[in-house]
Amino acid sequence: MNAVSELFRWVNAHYGLNFSVFYDAFEFRQFVDGIGITLWLSFASVVGSIAVGIVGAFMQRNPSRLLRILADAYVWIFRNTPPLVQLFFFYFALGPTLTHLAGAQAPVIGSIGWAIISLVLFAGAYNVEIFRAGIEAVPYSMLEASSSLGMTHLQTFRKVILPLAGRISLPALNNNLVNLIKTTTNAYAIAVPELLYVSSQIWAQDLNTLEMMIVLLIFYIVVVGLFVRLMHMLEKSLAVPGWGSQ
Repeated sequence: MNAVSELFRWVNAHYGLNFSVFYDAFEFRQFVDGIGITLWLSFASVVGSIAVGIVGAFMQRNPSRLLRILADAYVWIFRNTPPLVQLFFFYFALGPTLTHLAGAQAPVIGSIGWAIISLVLFAGAYNVEIFRAGIEAVPYSMLEASSSLGMTHLQTFRKVILPLAGRISLPALNNNLVNLIKTTTNAYAIAVPELLYVSSQIWAQDLNTLEMMIVLLIFYIVVVGLFVRLMHMLEKSLAVPGWGSQ
């Protein structure tokens, strides 16, 4: 680490490129903490949005008209409003309201919690439609076969529809999750100490905006690139002839 620090000090002294985050111990700890928050936001929102997408797609195909209406209304609302506006609504409007109703002195849900909730619901609305499209591609003969075996609606969805629809949905799901990871930077707007927020504090103090933006761009290129690679590997491992990409 000392060699790396000295290298970036030398670069700053000779070329005026101030990558202070790599030689200032305090800023480095801030940056690492920001990476941790960003990765947590990404992981929680990806997992949560997939779960919401599956539940929403199940509700859309449920015999209950009320559940279908609720699922459609949810998708309609969250697909037709900007994610940043949704985040502000949860944090600045719903958050204080819940705190008041609970009679609490401190916020019931913190900024990180609201960021995750907002991201999950935003991406989940798109995932519902992605899974719905995959479900509609499953031949009706499969549903008839499961019905003839005495399966319930839930069993048919879990054991027949979802495994096949999931394979078909993976390419579109991959694109939506990539956009979701990049959308985590919206959490900056409510002071979540993720990577963009921490980086902005560093460049405001050291006036090294160019250098910090370069570091940010490289970070997201690497993280998103690795995620895309993992998703492609998952697609190949689950590929079945005639179902989804090969």
